[in-house]
Amino acid sequence: MFGQDLGVVVRLFSTVVALRCYLELQSEGQTVGLVPTMGALHAGHLSLIGRARASNDIVVVSIFVNPLQFGPNEDLLRYPRTLERDRLLCEQAGVDVIFAPTPEEMGIGEGTENSLTQVVPPQSMMSGLCGRSRPGHFQGVATIVTKLFNVVQPDRAYFGRKDAQQLAILQRMVRDLNLSVEIVPCEIVRETSGLAMSSRNQYLSEAEKAGAAVLYRSLQKARKVFFTGEVTRQGIIAAVQAELDLEPDVNLEYCELVEPTSLKPIEQIESAGLVAIAARIGNTRLIDNIILKDRQPIVAIDGPAGAGKSTVARRVAKQLGLMYLDTGAMYRAITWLVQEKGIAVDDEPAIAEVVSRAKIEFIETSQDPAIPTQVWVDGSNVTEAIRTQAVTAHVSQVSSLKSVRLHLVKQQQQFGERGGVVAEGRDIGTHVFPDAELKIFLTASVGERARRRQQDLTNVGEEGITLEQLEGQIALRDRLDSTRQISPLTKAENAIEIDTDHRTIDEVIAEIVQHYATVIGAKFGE
Repeated sequence: MFGQDLGVVVRLFSTVVALRCYLELQSEGQTVGLVPTMGALHAGHLSLIGRARASNDIVVVSIFVNPLQFGPNEDLLRYPRTLERDRLLCEQAGVDVIFAPTPEEMGIGEGTENSLTQVVPPQSMMSGLCGRSRPGHFQGVATIVTKLFNVVQPDRAYFGRKDAQQLAILQRMVRDLNLSVEIVPCEIVRETSGLAMSSRNQYLSEAEKAGAAVLYRSLQKARKVFFTGEVTRQGIIAAVQAELDLEPDVNLEYCELVEPTSLKPIEQIESAGLVAIAARIGNTRLIDNIILKDRQPIVAIDGPAGAGKSTVARRVAKQLGLMYLDTGAMYRAITWLVQEKGIAVDDEPAIAEVVSRAKIEFIETSQDPAIPTQVWVDGSNVTEAIRTQAVTAHVSQVSSLKSVRLHLVKQQQQFGERGGVVAEGRDIGTHVFPDAELKIFLTASVGERARRRQQDLTNVGEEGITLEQLEGQIALRDRLDSTRQISPLTKAENAIEIDTDHRTIDEVIAEIVQHYATVIGAKFGE
């Protein structure tokens, strides 16, 4: 856990100068996570805060009801404002600071909308879905979020997937403007009925709230028909519409099938499709969505060095017929390349230049799980070279560099786009594939991991290093991995922990394969 203990007093600032002063004094050498909100916090917001708290030293929650994103006939004045309650929830969640500016502090005075410098996302992304009935909405969102990024200068910013159009637009904005912040998408948090958490849910009567649950049920119908082979827009939307028709008090505004990142309408799902709906229940407008992907599950295996991740992941992949993605080997390959080029491990600009150009490939040469996947970097076979003590001694330092991690994570996510991947490392389930269908956290004692490492070194002809020395190295590496600023080693909240100390490899693999079978069964409703 990063930062402060939960439940301490949160700082509250309403001016840019005060917030910047605080961050300048507190954030040197620290990572900052930002959770932008409009207040009226609920469990969905708290899940974003929890993600931010787990991965950052300082957590900032902004509370700002943005006038720029409300149309003339929308509920700006009616929108709930519960600052004191929000402040209490932030304290309980371990937030460090709340930024709650006035519109004037954010440069928005009455009648200034047309004279304010604004950020204009691509029209093609704003014109569909909610943009049809909310002109100017996403331009207002993009403008204020950009201002928040400039004020806070966060390393990461957290947004829920419920606002799928907003998320896609902000991801595009960050990429197009070369902003340094990382956008972290977070899963939709739902009430027991399936209704997506929203600040607007409080407007609903009990009867309306019960009726609104049909939005989620309709999306589940889309999911069901998709996994029985229906991939066309017409068939998927018909399934949604049929379920919505069972609730006559729900007035559908739209139901669309679009490509999740570009938001372009699609006639059928090739690899992934976003089914998005908006409807009015009484006077309240609600949105929801689901992403449909025709892919095999991703298995994310995390854990500390020497816990057996590589061996287990490789054999699990072979047994299940999936691709084995050795992310640790990618970081080792870059470390080897840095050493090969004579670059100092603390020369991050030079390393950034190397990693941005490096081409890493995995080549399977045998179906025998005992034969490792070959690792190539820039045309050189480095399968054995990356396992030497020289590389091991510096891989944590190289992999902790922000430029290295950002570039390799993008590569890893590209490998996983179509699913069917078993990936192992130290932040796979928490950072690289947070949506992985199966997350495993392998662990073992320091003594056991040192014994295994000594055996590995003996097998490649490196002898002379004692168990005590290896235990010291592993303990130090654990500290570095768990306290590094970028993607620290932490167990994902929904990961299954497996202690490998007194278990055979076959026993561990059998348990993971059984968990995988459960995931497959759940996917098809078995």
